[in-house]
Amino acid sequence: MESTFAVIAEPSRRAILSLLASSEQTVGDIEEALNLSQPSVSKHLRVLREAGFVESRVDAQRRVYRIRPEPLAEIDAWLAPFRRFWSAHVDALERHLDQIDPVPCRKEKKR
Repeated sequence: MESTFAVIAEPSRRAILSLLASSEQTVGDIEEALNLSQPSVSKHLRVLREAGFVESRVDAQRRVYRIRPEPLAEIDAWLAPFRRFWSAHVDALERHLDQIDPVPCRKEKKR
């Protein structure tokens, strides 16, 4: 089985996850939204399902896919130390920019 990062490294899989983040989707919905072929969508959904990123339910004769948050929580936990690193640097940059280029005061228009 592929690693979590190998699974999400594929752009079409990330696009599918983005779609599923907003709502459940059928294979046909995903095909239409991403302009991908049915075999391609099915292949990517199989990989995502086997990795635990998505699950499906049967609705009449269709399969409806939805995202599973657990694998994404693992990625978020792994990224947390890096996020803190960049957050501190972005905050420092903001303070520096405020010091060198203060927001200009608005001048009132004369009548």
